[in-house]
Formats: sequence, C-alpha cells, structure tokens
Amino acid sequence: MSMNSRWLPMPIHSLLLLVVWLMLNGSLSPGHLILGSILAICIPLICAPLQVPQPKIARPYRAIRYILMVLGDIVVANIQVALLVVGPMRRINPGFVAVPLDLQDTLPITVLASTVTMTPGTVSCEVTEDRKWLYVHVLDMPGDEQEVVKHIKQRYEAAIKEIFAC
Repeated sequence: MSMNSRWLPMPIHSLLLLVVWLMLNGSLSPGHLILGSILAICIPLICAPLQVPQPKIARPYRAIRYILMVLGDIVVANIQVALLVVGPMRRINPGFVAVPLDLQDTLPITVLASTVTMTPGTVSCEVTEDRKWLYVHVLDMPGDEQEVVKHIKQRYEAAIKEIFAC
C-alpha cells in the first residue's frame, strides 16, 4: 500500500466529505476548512477496513447504455402502471415470482434488485442467503410467470453480467 493510499484510502470520498461539510455549514472559514479536512481524512481511514471487495465495472459504455435503457423502461412502466391503476381494480393481478440468479457478487445482485424495484409495477422483495433466487412482487402478473422471469433475466441480468464481466 502506497503512502498516499494509506493516509487517503478513498480520495474521492474524502473530497466529497469536505465539499458536503462546507456546503452544510455554508462557510469557507478557516475553522470549517480545517475541521472538514480532518473529518474528510479520518472518516475514510476508519471506514476503509469495512470495505468489501466488489467487482469493477468492466464495460463502462455498456453501463451508460444500461442506465439509459432503465430510464426508458421506467417511463414506459410508469405509464403502464398509471393506466392499470386508473382502470378497473379487477384488472390488477398481483403476484410473486422467483427469479433464478446467475449473478454471484453482491454489487451486481444489488444493481439488479434496485433496477427491478425502480421500475414501477415490480418490487424486489428478497434475495435468498445462497444468492440463487430473487423474489419479486409483480403488480400485474401475466398468465405465464415465466414471462416475467425471462424479461428480468434477458433484459436486466444479461446486461449486468456484461457490465461487470461476470
């Protein structure tokens, strides 16, 4: 470990801490700069041993494409859910579905679960301890549950696997 990384293990976090500290105090006085700098160095030093190694983003351009795709899906799903909610209640057919996971690491599974939850009409409920299943609540379950599983795996999980090269 180099001298810089030992004293400043998370430089971006330190910079963000300092900026947030100064913004919260609304002051650039020397006292706030010194105290903010001390906190910006000490907090990452204390938190550094708690970090769990995670896979890195191997393909950042695919990550950007994924974000744009999810944003588009959120807009479409918002319209679908709005139409569903405004219509007769008997049209709503909620249910749970278990999605088998190919992902192994915590970060990609978290990204997948967050994507499912951010998309209106679906909510990630639980990841099993062995990380093999993701349980999802679906507001309007189609006749064949496998449609939902296939959609999540092909549209989101496959893209996340490419992004993290896992």
